[in-house]
Amino acid sequence: MFRLTKKMIYALEAVVDVAYNGRTGPVQSRDITHRQGIPQRYLEQVMQQLVRAGILKGVRGPKGGYNLARERRRVSVGEIVQVVNNMDNKKDQKDALSQSPLGIKVINPLIENLNASIVEQLNTITLQDLCQQAMSEGVETNSAKDFTFTI
Repeated sequence: MFRLTKKMIYALEAVVDVAYNGRTGPVQSRDITHRQGIPQRYLEQVMQQLVRAGILKGVRGPKGGYNLARERRRVSVGEIVQVVNNMDNKKDQKDALSQSPLGIKVINPLIENLNASIVEQLNTITLQDLCQQAMSEGVETNSAKDFTFTI
């Protein structure tokens, strides 16, 4: 069953932070932790899963960190939420479904349809949408500070 967990919120904040602040290079996890207040233990787990899912790219080295693996407009909130949902709920999903005849024939399909509707709605929202909202809300970005113009 779909439920919005703290880990999902952290994952969304982290990926939007990478999309919003990563225009000039990789975003380091310690910077994300500092800006968003995400505990490091959650962040590293989630970031590695997002790399495996093809949402983020890990960059090694002293100036390494994370970049988006695709353009902001090609990554949906639904994808991010599904990665975290799959991380946390593989076993819990089966346990949450009813085993009674009424549950199997009526309640479980209702829950599955509601979950599908939520995911469908989340798939319509992209990182580009969230970055534009952050910009219109005046959220400060570090990428503007990182630009150096030299002639």
